[in-house]
Amino acid sequence: MNSGKAIIIGAGPAGLTAALELQRKSGIKPILIEASHEIGGISRTVRYKGNRMDIGGHRFFSKSDRVMQWWLDVMPVEAGGAENGELRYQGQQRTVPEATTAHDPEKEDLVMLVRERKSRIYFLRRFFDYPIKITTDTLRKMGLARTVRCGVSYMTSAAFPRKNEKTLEDFLINRFGRQLYLTFFKSYTEKVWGVPCHEISAEWGAQRIKGLSLTAVVKHYLGKVFKPKGESGIAQKQTETSLIERFLYPKLGPGQLWEHVAETIQKQGGEIHFGLTVDHVNVNAGRVVSIETVDKDGKRATYSGDYFFSTMPVRDLLRAIGSDVPAEVQEVGAGLMYRDFITVGLLANKLSVTESDGTKLKDNWIYIQEPDVTVGRLQIFNNWSPWLVNAPDKIWIGLEYFCNETDEIWSWPDEQMSRYAIAEVAKIGILKAEDVVDSHVVHVPKTYPAYFGSYDRFDVIRNYVDGLENMYLVGRNGMHKYNNQDHSMLTAMTAVENILNGVTTKDNIWAINTEMEYHEEKDK
Repeated sequence: MNSGKAIIIGAGPAGLTAALELQRKSGIKPILIEASHEIGGISRTVRYKGNRMDIGGHRFFSKSDRVMQWWLDVMPVEAGGAENGELRYQGQQRTVPEATTAHDPEKEDLVMLVRERKSRIYFLRRFFDYPIKITTDTLRKMGLARTVRCGVSYMTSAAFPRKNEKTLEDFLINRFGRQLYLTFFKSYTEKVWGVPCHEISAEWGAQRIKGLSLTAVVKHYLGKVFKPKGESGIAQKQTETSLIERFLYPKLGPGQLWEHVAETIQKQGGEIHFGLTVDHVNVNAGRVVSIETVDKDGKRATYSGDYFFSTMPVRDLLRAIGSDVPAEVQEVGAGLMYRDFITVGLLANKLSVTESDGTKLKDNWIYIQEPDVTVGRLQIFNNWSPWLVNAPDKIWIGLEYFCNETDEIWSWPDEQMSRYAIAEVAKIGILKAEDVVDSHVVHVPKTYPAYFGSYDRFDVIRNYVDGLENMYLVGRNGMHKYNNQDHSMLTAMTAVENILNGVTTKDNIWAINTEMEYHEEKDK
């Protein structure tokens, strides 16, 4: 059995997965170094006066059986919540654990809920299903003229596609037509990234939504209409990720699962050190030998190890390695860009918008396509889990703003940011300002690694870092890839397997892609 120490930078999904996998499968001791004082990275749950905020919104769904089972091994499905103890994986029924905590009060909340997924686009002060459904309701809301333009535009793009997809604009127009792209994609996407779609690499689309198109949406809708009765399940393996309709969700938010994983790691002898910034990485003869950290008081510490995992932003990692990094690699690293994120939680007595039958909105999140406001997306935390809201008669929402740390909005006091957010959602008719009773602002730096800047030369960085024999880049920021949490986990699992099996190449880690078909699925 392998032994030694693994120094893991970052206690988000990738870092925590690597640590637990090392403990389960080897004698290697994990030591995690976390810059913040919280567990889970952007998959953490923020607590505020008994309410909980899911930063970014996290569906616990994966096309990987391995990841699905990993989650269920850590956190069982609530009793009665898994269709008589079964979930449908890859067309088969597989028994999964259900919570049996009636006599264990300390663990009674440690369960997964099975949730229905609903998200829509808010445009023209109206709700449109996301992904777009070609229904009478959609056509009525769009109007005859816009509908005709969209139809003609889509047929034109289908007949004469842009053959060289260099940009995200090319990617989206090829799949939806120019008019649908302008109507439902352009404004939101440019809010997220802060640059025009024609300046973003098409690789972002290939990473995130390569299986999504108007044709795929229509096929999915028809499949639902003609689906045999009684056929349900949570895996939905043949469904494009953007179209899945059910998912698992920890009762108290995503951070609950990762906090439990962290506790397990510590109980089994692993270490987690908080509030430490890695500012130097010591390299000798093609191997990392140690990292150096500093805390808020300037106190320094050194951590030596046999293996090193990094989930910190690649740009910061290269700066920490310092003079050992070749000049060209330093240049590309300095040009990597990130998008930052602010969530404004608003606790309200009610919203001004309802479902067509007058009931409360059922959406998990809503994409705000309206160009006259800067808010990009709205979460309704009640609909992720009712346990995220302290007072069941209140509505607890999160307004998401995408920005750069250099933008004026990033440095606004919380009170000013809250006033701004309230004014924006009041302007578009989501709620009335007088119905808001409380607010909470959360800043998250470097949430989204960007597919512009020097990203087109990222291979220069990869070739250099892959040459560090015992260093493994994993996770979203660690690899500068816009991964979901399941893919971040898979990068960590694969890196651990490489160590244990003596595999020296790291190509299999980089091959993990948001919409890829996983090897274990191909073999079945």
